[in-house]
Amino acid sequence: MNRTEGRSRVRGAWNTAAALLILAVMLFPVYWMISTALQPHTSIASADLIPSAPSFDNFGNALDTQGGSLVTSLIVSIGAVIVCLTLAAPAAYGLAQFGLKGGRAIVFGTLITQMVPGIVIANALYSAYAELNLVNSYIGLILADASLGLPFAIVLLRAFMVSIPTEVVEAAMVDGANRFTAFVRIVLPMSRNALITSGLFAFLFAWADFIFALTLNTTDDVKPVTLGIYQFIGAHVSDWGAVMATAVLSAIPAAILLVVAQKYIAAGIAGGSIK
Repeated sequence: MNRTEGRSRVRGAWNTAAALLILAVMLFPVYWMISTALQPHTSIASADLIPSAPSFDNFGNALDTQGGSLVTSLIVSIGAVIVCLTLAAPAAYGLAQFGLKGGRAIVFGTLITQMVPGIVIANALYSAYAELNLVNSYIGLILADASLGLPFAIVLLRAFMVSIPTEVVEAAMVDGANRFTAFVRIVLPMSRNALITSGLFAFLFAWADFIFALTLNTTDDVKPVTLGIYQFIGAHVSDWGAVMATAVLSAIPAAILLVVAQKYIAAGIAGGSIK
């Protein structure tokens, strides 16, 4: 027994060390980004591994030049989440509970849409947007970014709503609620975890979008942070500290959302995969 326990402890120690090593490798780019951002007027080649005299001047420069782009990204991403969930929730409920003919084919087709390269969709959208006067507009970019998370949201919500007992909805309708009221007051609250998970991924898809931002905008009127960083690098290629500070600021909202909503993400994905 002592030998078995000793081997288990040694094996556990090796597993822990391997996990820490993998974690260190994965987090090193993030550390290097923050470290470079704290070193003013530096280049990648001359940056120190540990900042000797850390400064927040780069962050002030980044806020001055990219603050508007950060606000634009927040507006576009939140708008994309609203549009995505507004369309995905009823669509997923219909596919899950109404027994539609060809429902599986629709779900499969929804998955196929995620395999189409974004640049192909962006080029097609530009022609349509030009005719509809949606180029260089918040509404146009919100609708385009919402399409990134819509297939994922439909599939995830449908996988969760399949498990909702029809008796619950029928009981609400017997009590006088119509189908829409039962959907809003019964189905949506029961699907909270899946809704939060879908909304978070829709936000991340929109927040990280670059193809639509570059293709559907020809001016600086609507410039998300991804496009701002792209242009910022071109103008400050010799000052990587400022560039990295902009990247750090752009990563903060996504990191906060992931930390706050991690328990809902785990519950939503697990519920959809198991049920």
